[in-house]
Amino acid sequence: MKKILFVCHGNICRSPMAEFVMKKLVADAGLSSEFHIASAATSTEEIGNPVYPPARRKLAEHGISCQGKTARQLTQRDYQYYDHLIAMDQNNIRNMMRMLGGDPDHKIDLLLNFTDNPHEVADPWYTGNFDATWDDCLTGCTALLQYLTR
Repeated sequence: MKKILFVCHGNICRSPMAEFVMKKLVADAGLSSEFHIASAATSTEEIGNPVYPPARRKLAEHGISCQGKTARQLTQRDYQYYDHLIAMDQNNIRNMMRMLGGDPDHKIDLLLNFTDNPHEVADPWYTGNFDATWDDCLTGCTALLQYLTR
């Protein structure tokens, strides 16, 4: 079982988009039983809130439901449980390192580091560009799945 946790600041835009894109890619590949995929936040700002409506609509445009997902915060237990903690940007990584006390097992990485064009996933909370975030999540998750199944 491969266990992946996607992480962003609030767990209402980027990390849930990545979570549900990855779940769809894994299901389409017939690999659902081989993966456990979730997402979390580094902050407490949105804990308990559902996926941000524009992110929810972007997923729905592609036939993906995120029904029932609510924001939760990253915990020390997550570091022990998950094999891969995948951040959306460098600020997420800094916060994760602070919260977790480092990364001794080398589990933390940026989503788009698995692609041929490593960069941060822009935060649509600030940019308003959910199309770009969708593209980054799809590209990054596709590359991550290829990496994990080769």
